[in-house]
Amino acid sequence: MDEVVQAGLWGLLAGSALLLGAGLGYGLRVPQKVIASVMAFGAGVLLSAVSFELVGEAYDQAGLAPAAVGTLAGAAAYTLGNVWLARRGARHRKRSGSRAARSQPSESEQGGSGAALALGALLDGVPESAVIGVSLLDGGSVSLVTVVAVFISNVPEGLSSSAGMKRAGRGNAYVFGVWASIAAASTVSAVLGYTVIGAFSPAVIAAVTAVAAGAILAMVADTMIPEAFEDAHLAIGMITVCGFLVSFALSHG
Repeated sequence: MDEVVQAGLWGLLAGSALLLGAGLGYGLRVPQKVIASVMAFGAGVLLSAVSFELVGEAYDQAGLAPAAVGTLAGAAAYTLGNVWLARRGARHRKRSGSRAARSQPSESEQGGSGAALALGALLDGVPESAVIGVSLLDGGSVSLVTVVAVFISNVPEGLSSSAGMKRAGRGNAYVFGVWASIAAASTVSAVLGYTVIGAFSPAVIAAVTAVAAGAILAMVADTMIPEAFEDAHLAIGMITVCGFLVSFALSHG
């Protein structure tokens, strides 16, 4: 199969987990502690994948300086985008909305917040999908660890965010339209990660990988971990570690 098509299909597979999570979050009344638990597990999975698959790979290809600079640049770019979106109503886009002070606003409460939420979901999803396409450049086969990590983490992301959208009064057409669009964007992002980044030198590829890693790390710290610990119970730390170890085992299996 053509590798461009492969990149798109792997990106679509990972992005489709958002729709799966959205279906669970919108269609079922999921207890807050369950949402916190699955979000903690997803955060652990991504933390491990970033450490061993992305930053580690960037370091191996280009050394410490490009890996560190790229990671910081990715975190800075994500943070700037997140600040801009937060001022427009997307600050709590991954929150399921159990507390009024930390819930997604409705369109009547803040005009334009629906568009901001959609853009926020796009901001969160693009770096993850891009690295799936980039991983195909290393030997012509995708990093299954990266795909699995993104898929596993996307389920709780879609679940929690969709539950919050429902509480904010947004209809199913909006909710599933957003996540279907992000799944499509994940496909395009993976293809671009393979085709565009593949034209550059290994040093540039390493830097781009590090940039994506920094953006993902900032996203985990800013949106996933707060939701996981909003209604934390005593096992949250253990669940996060379990997610980390699952990704670690896949990476070193």
